[in-house]
Amino acid sequence: MKTILVSDDDRHIRTLLKHVLTRDGYLVTEAADGQEAKLRLKQHTVDLAVVDVMMPHVDGLELCQFIRENYDIPVILLTARQQLSDKEAGYLHGTDDYVTKPFEPEELLFRIKALFRRYSIASDDKIRLNSLVIDRRNYELQRGSEVLLLPVKEFELLAQLAQYPGRLFTRSELIELVWGADYEGDERTVDVHIKRLRQRFQDDTADFIIRTVRGIGYKLEVVQL
Repeated sequence: MKTILVSDDDRHIRTLLKHVLTRDGYLVTEAADGQEAKLRLKQHTVDLAVVDVMMPHVDGLELCQFIRENYDIPVILLTARQQLSDKEAGYLHGTDDYVTKPFEPEELLFRIKALFRRYSIASDDKIRLNSLVIDRRNYELQRGSEVLLLPVKEFELLAQLAQYPGRLFTRSELIELVWGADYEGDERTVDVHIKRLRQRFQDDTADFIIRTVRGIGYKLEVVQL
């Protein structure tokens, strides 16, 4: 049974979400602010976090970044702010999804289930994108009996994006994850490698698409067959 952290300083929203989520078979742990949420993450094994942006002590953006740096779980931000700049800030801090208040609880439930599906695509060693399988242990791609080999950094970049389909990665995140924090080049390296990947797989649109989110970074989407 999966456990969901609901962090919101509004007690009524916490109560509502607990009712909806437990009715659907999830366990729920609650936090009234970001500081308490950090404690709950240490106390419980959490599978997904629903986080309000405007909270005392530690706000939702800071908490989201903390989760992204320390836990491998999906995050949904809740906020009353609907400006594009606010959404951009959320994605820059590492959120997987963004829901504006007021919201329909059932819609949030749909989004939670979608995120669990995305995260479950990746296993320890292999990631399946329809007919294409990324074998991270052997650094190769497989499609049926065909084996494809890529340059190391292209492979690692593709595997990083494919491990979390639908999640937006900033260029700086990809630099740190693929090239390492001590990399001395600039973020245009990511753009060059993305271009090469698109050229290699331009005829493979049935498997996946790498989308550009202007001014932020990239995300990989698995094509629904």
